[in-house]
Amino acid sequence: MSVSYSFEDHIINRQAEAEEAMLQEFEAGNYTLQNPLVKYNLYLVQPLSAVICFTTEEETAVTVTVLGKTPQANISHTFPKAKKHVLPIVGLYSDYSNQVKITAYRGDSSVITIDVPDVFDGKEVIYSMDTTPEYLQDNIILVSPAGEDLAVGFDFAGDARWHMNIPCVFDVKRLKNGNLIMGSHRVVQMPYYMSGLYEISPCGKIYKEYRVPGGYHHDEMEMEDGNLLCLTEDLRSETVEDMCVLLDRNTGEILKTWDYKKFLDPNHVGKSGSWSDHDWFHNNAVWYDKNTHSLTFSARHIDSMVNIDYESGELNWIIGDPEGWPEDMKRYFFTPVGNNFEWQYEQHACLITPNGDVMCMDNHHYGSKVREKFLAAADSYSRGVRYKINTKDMTIEQVWQYGKDRGAAFFSPYICNVEYYNEGHYMVHSGGIAYDKDGNPSESLGAFAKDQGGRLESITVEMYEDKKMLDLHVPGNYYRAEKLKLYSDGINLELGKGQILGEMGVTKEFDTEIPLEPSGEMLPESCNARIEDEIDRFTFFSRFEKGQLVMLLLEQGEEIHRYFISTTAVPYLAMCCGTFLDSDDRNTRTNINKAGLKGEYDLRVIVDDKLYETGVKISC
Repeated sequence: MSVSYSFEDHIINRQAEAEEAMLQEFEAGNYTLQNPLVKYNLYLVQPLSAVICFTTEEETAVTVTVLGKTPQANISHTFPKAKKHVLPIVGLYSDYSNQVKITAYRGDSSVITIDVPDVFDGKEVIYSMDTTPEYLQDNIILVSPAGEDLAVGFDFAGDARWHMNIPCVFDVKRLKNGNLIMGSHRVVQMPYYMSGLYEISPCGKIYKEYRVPGGYHHDEMEMEDGNLLCLTEDLRSETVEDMCVLLDRNTGEILKTWDYKKFLDPNHVGKSGSWSDHDWFHNNAVWYDKNTHSLTFSARHIDSMVNIDYESGELNWIIGDPEGWPEDMKRYFFTPVGNNFEWQYEQHACLITPNGDVMCMDNHHYGSKVREKFLAAADSYSRGVRYKINTKDMTIEQVWQYGKDRGAAFFSPYICNVEYYNEGHYMVHSGGIAYDKDGNPSESLGAFAKDQGGRLESITVEMYEDKKMLDLHVPGNYYRAEKLKLYSDGINLELGKGQILGEMGVTKEFDTEIPLEPSGEMLPESCNARIEDEIDRFTFFSRFEKGQLVMLLLEQGEEIHRYFISTTAVPYLAMCCGTFLDSDDRNTRTNINKAGLKGEYDLRVIVDDKLYETGVKISC
């Protein structure tokens, strides 16, 4: 067979099997505080974690302490009273013989050893961490992927204490219940549109996958009632990254949809240097402001933060350089007042402060809307910025910034974020710094700069009353940074099988029929083709020469579904996540959702003027 086939069960199902096997082993044994059952990386995706199980004769609270390399690096949590204890252990060190102390409330204690291999395979993951244990305490700074480097969290000493071994990309946030919310690791459409969101424990257990018909990208936000705002798109549309949905937290059902084309005309906007017909808006953030019951979106490709009414979807205001916008849109823009004012360009991660100010990471890519005034990377900078707006008289004032003085060394043409902790207390994450092979600031975005022999960096800074309290410098580009504790109030681990919620969307098909008789030949070995099948989709990997006409067919009698496979070079102007790019541009990755399909299909492939067999059947 010229096409290899493999089936991988959903990660939630595999985690449930591992958990059930552990619980059976626990029930069958006599595990005590002095001799507990220890399962390293039980949930398969978090190799700096473990689960410890034991029983006590009386109900008692138990404190677990992962002993740090210094006492200041200890990570502790006290779990509620129980007789049966199934305790998640997080904050382990890589390539280290970890000591974990277990102490019953006013009772006995024991120290167990958990040996962890080098989960980074010798790769350097940090250059420096400049902070103090008094400032960062037992928080970690978690950086999420924008490339081949996977999510990792660092303590005050710069040691990695949290890591995912699967590419859960884009934003990571802590939910009110203590779990994390992040993008899934399942691509539904290149270059980085994912199946949806994972609600996950810091120890790696996935409680829910929220599948979204249009996929997920960039950002999400928990509402006060627990429902989730999720950035998405219509996978069958000619445009991308221009929709937002509200997901029901319990069912995954879509409760509300905002289509940006209803409040902006894609052809009548002030275009950024990265604008394209296909990716005209490029939304990289969503923020709900309860004081005005409004949504704010960060539209990179129109250099604007756009605010709409939550209920009606009507446009309220736009923050950005009005250059290039139609005259009839100028009423939505603000007039600058005060000193030292600058507009933001191709910004990321907008947020609204409690007093109504607007913050973002001003990437300042190109630094103008006029092509003749575009800045070279060596002359550029990125900055966190805070604007005070008055929506009555439509004025805007710049009241704070950080990063401009660091110049090109802090310049990220893409990704990044700011965080507001309190007045005067902020994070600024410049995650997309790139240098070319000669050591000069790169004109290319991260993944492409690296392919051309360059190097990538990220710098994360925290400021308190204009004093730098933390400076984290790591190799690689990282989409966003987040500060959080690994433990939250409560049990931190709920047992039982996770849920797969929501629906996958119907994959866009190619309408044109190419009348060819089956050749009877198998797809050539040179195509290096393989199928990775799952419960709700499959992925076809193959290699073709540039310019070849390629189409994948699913055939069931007279029923035929056609999927075009592009073999032309794609000029990505906003590669916010290069995690899934292949270094060989002849290699293709085609993701087909099983939504809308039923039964068993023969998979065939057209290459130029020949219809090939694969010998693979896909069950839907």
